[in-house]
Amino acid sequence: MPADALRSLLGRVRYEVLPARTTEEKVLAHVPRDVVVTVTASPVKGLEPTLALTERLAAHGYRVAPHVPARLLRDDAHLKDVAERLRAVGVDDVFVPAGDADPPAGPYEGALPVLRRLDDLGGPFAHRGITGYPESHPLLRDDITVQAMWDKRAHATYIVSNLCFDPRVLGHWIARIRHRGVTLPLYVGVAGPVQRAKLLAMATKIGVGESTRFLTRHASWFVRFATPGGYAPEKLLRRGADALTAPSAKVAGLHLFTFNQIAETERWRRALLDRLG
Repeated sequence: MPADALRSLLGRVRYEVLPARTTEEKVLAHVPRDVVVTVTASPVKGLEPTLALTERLAAHGYRVAPHVPARLLRDDAHLKDVAERLRAVGVDDVFVPAGDADPPAGPYEGALPVLRRLDDLGGPFAHRGITGYPESHPLLRDDITVQAMWDKRAHATYIVSNLCFDPRVLGHWIARIRHRGVTLPLYVGVAGPVQRAKLLAMATKIGVGESTRFLTRHASWFVRFATPGGYAPEKLLRRGADALTAPSAKVAGLHLFTFNQIAETERWRRALLDRLG
């Protein structure tokens, strides 16, 4: 990837963080205010930790994009309350996945009904993100996930791709969704410089039930992170140069999964920017 193209992508990043006890102080210490911070939501802990951290970070001047999983919403009234609470602190960007809560907390099985309901509420958020799956979803066929993006395209403003470690798979997927007519801007999901031991500790802290699901669905991640030379963010970006920089790909930036290794992720980004000049 040409240095200027890589530099441009590294200047358009979103940092995904988990709402843990020390997340706020880590973000304040290491994340510049021009970086969008996305806050995940846990089916074990519910939406409250996500909303509370979002409010605190917004008060510090960050642009925050909280996750609002459909399966964590109890009903229409709950969605309305969540929207009003977020708008009260200036949030104009939400990421709406289906979520992993099983069973769902309310009537929403997937993201599309939530996105439609937000339209009914007058479109309180200017930016609405949905999920893309370059690698197969553990529960859904690939054709279903691509069709879901098509169905949601009129109600969303951008896509965030889930993690993918194979640049060829990533490139094929981007070409496929664009050929299908899904033209929303894409933030490519990339894991930061994650250490296996810290990733295991993070998974454990999520909660016993959720951690089990996490490890089962993403066992290959640990193999990649643990293998010497097996994973480096810069290597993935360079090998995926064609897929990420083609004008037809409409890549808006990078969505960096920090796994709460926030300082390490920002140091890596800054060091790479310095090397690029």
